[in-house]
Amino acid sequence: SLKRNIMAAGGKDGPKSPSRPRAGPGPLARSWLVLYNIVLTAGWIAVTYVSLLHVMNNSTPPTVYSGIYDSAEVVLKVFQSLAVLEIVHAALGIVPSNVLLTSFQVFSRVFLVWGVLHPFKEAQTNLGVSLCLGAWSITEIIRYSFYTFALLNMKPYVLQWCRYTFFIVLYPIGVTGELLAIYCALAPAAEQKPFTLELPNPYNYSFYYHYFLVVIMLSYIPIFPQLFFHMIHQRRKIIGGGAKEAKKE
Repeated sequence: SLKRNIMAAGGKDGPKSPSRPRAGPGPLARSWLVLYNIVLTAGWIAVTYVSLLHVMNNSTPPTVYSGIYDSAEVVLKVFQSLAVLEIVHAALGIVPSNVLLTSFQVFSRVFLVWGVLHPFKEAQTNLGVSLCLGAWSITEIIRYSFYTFALLNMKPYVLQWCRYTFFIVLYPIGVTGELLAIYCALAPAAEQKPFTLELPNPYNYSFYYHYFLVVIMLSYIPIFPQLFFHMIHQRRKIIGGGAKEAKKE
């Protein structure tokens, strides 16, 4: 009987299969995640600081947004690149995040930084960068600080509310900025042909980077609604559910 119960718990239909993520990471993994989230919170505060410093010193358009990337470039590249570790965390199972959704969220931003903003000056100086920096910074400061408190078994309601509410406005703003930055990179990508492989070549294969950028833009159509409504579902479950439980008590 005991053996049968153990097999049922470990099988495909075992009702206890979701219990493992609820247990949370072990002490070593938890310590690493706390450190990681504290560092990323501080990093995005630094991105916000240098961005605001630029805005205060250059308050009139177009200089208010045309030079903001140059001001925030180094800290942005460092701390946005560190987000790749989130995919590793999800893949290792030390966080309960969906690997596929996490991969797209991280890839879209890392790709924008290194595949769009880094090689193309036209993408660096448009309004889209300011939209991205503003939306990303607020979102990430809230998100990483929320994760830090959660790992320490503390969940301030104000921070939780911000985590599952601000995205309603910030997510569309960030996506708009990303698409605008990619759009501004299309013309220089077609002219300069970076990362492009034209025929004839020994591989008998062609790759045009500006077409790839178009594909990336089109991929937002099916994927953005999934990510957005996933967060809507999470908001209903966490904030809405909490409100219902409070009423019952």
